[in-house]
Amino acid sequence: MNIRSSRKRVTFAHSFTLPGYVDLLPAGPYDILIEEELLQGLSFEAWRRTSTYIMVSDRSGRDEMRPVTEKDLEAAVFRDLAPRPPGAAQNER
Repeated sequence: MNIRSSRKRVTFAHSFTLPGYVDLLPAGPYDILIEEELLQGLSFEAWRRTSTYIMVSDRSGRDEMRPVTEKDLEAAVFRDLAPRPPGAAQNER
């Protein structure tokens, strides 16, 4: 089985939360690790995503790989890009 990993960086302008985690994550850049496997037996090359992780640093500087679904990550990015009402507190999201 062939597996590949790729990274991308997502920058959040506002603090945000992700389903399954209770803490509010601060605004800033986050590395996203994506793992995919090669689908066998096709007449063309195709990859299927098997996992997605967001890299979160805690206050002591340790990095934690938190599993996240592609759907939940996209929803968090969408919420971050949505216009905010005037006077909205930063941690309301």
